[in-house]
Amino acid sequence: GSGDIMELTEHSSQIASVRWSPIVPEIVAIGDYDNKVCLWNIEKQSLLRVMSGHTGRVSSLAWNEYILSSGSRSGQIFHHDVRVSNHHIATLVGHDLEVCGLAYSEDGKYLASGANDNNVMIWTDGETTPLHALIEHTAAVKALAWSPTSKNLLASGGGTQDRQICFWNATHGTLQHSVDTGSQVSSILWSKKTKELVTGHGYSQNQLTVWKYPTMTRLAELTGHQDRVLQLAMSPDGSTVVSLGADEALRLWKIFDCETETKTKRSEKARATSSKLSMHCR
Repeated sequence: GSGDIMELTEHSSQIASVRWSPIVPEIVAIGDYDNKVCLWNIEKQSLLRVMSGHTGRVSSLAWNEYILSSGSRSGQIFHHDVRVSNHHIATLVGHDLEVCGLAYSEDGKYLASGANDNNVMIWTDGETTPLHALIEHTAAVKALAWSPTSKNLLASGGGTQDRQICFWNATHGTLQHSVDTGSQVSSILWSKKTKELVTGHGYSQNQLTVWKYPTMTRLAELTGHQDRVLQLAMSPDGSTVVSLGADEALRLWKIFDCETETKTKRSEKARATSSKLSMHCR
C-alpha cells in the first residue's frame, strides 16, 4: 500500500470496536457507543449499512465468512448475516456483563467470547447457549486467540487482578495449563510460522512478550509504550505485529521471521524496528 492514512470523518459516534472482513478486504465493521454496527467501504469512503438492535455499546466483533458477530455491554452476542436485509439471525445469551472479546476458531466451528464477568464461553454453530463456560479467570477476559495449528486449542488472557494466560481444549472444555504473566493481558496473537505467541500487557512494563509454546518460555520482552497495550494485530505474512497503546502510539515490531536468532538478538531487532517506525505512526 501507499502508507496513506484515511479518516472516516462521517462516523459521528465514538468507536468501541473494529474488525476487517476476511472475505472482502475493503470492508470494515465498526461497533460504536450508539449501540450500532456499521459496515464501511474504505476504498470508496462510503457507509454501506447500519445494523441496530443492541441495547449497549458494541465492544467486540468477529467475522466468520459472511456472518458478523457482535458483543455488547448488555452481555448479549448477536449474529448478523451481512448479505441479507434482516441481518439479525441469532442472539447468544450467557454472559452477565459486557462482552469485551470475540474470536472464531480457524475452521469457524467454535466462537469464543470473553467478558467482564471473568468468564470465557465456547459456542458452536447454530446454538444460542454455550457449549462450555470456562471460569478459571478472576478478572475480565478480553484477549482470545485460537491456535492456527491445533484447531481445538484456545488461549485466553485475564485482566489486572488475574494476569493469567490459560490454554483450553475447546472440545472438552478443559484447562490444559496456565501461566502467570505478572501483568494484565490485553491481547494474544499466535505466530503463523512457528510454535510461538505474542501477548500485549499493561502495568507496569506495558510490554509485548514473545513466548515459546508449549513450554511458555519467555523469548523476548519488547518495551516502548508509555501506557498499557490495548490491542495487537498481525501483518498478512505473519512477520510483523502492530501494537496500539493507551499512549496513543502505534508501534510496528518485526517479530516472527527471527527463528534462527538468539533471544537477545530477537529482542534488540524487534525494539529497533519499533523505535524506527513508531515515529511515523504517532
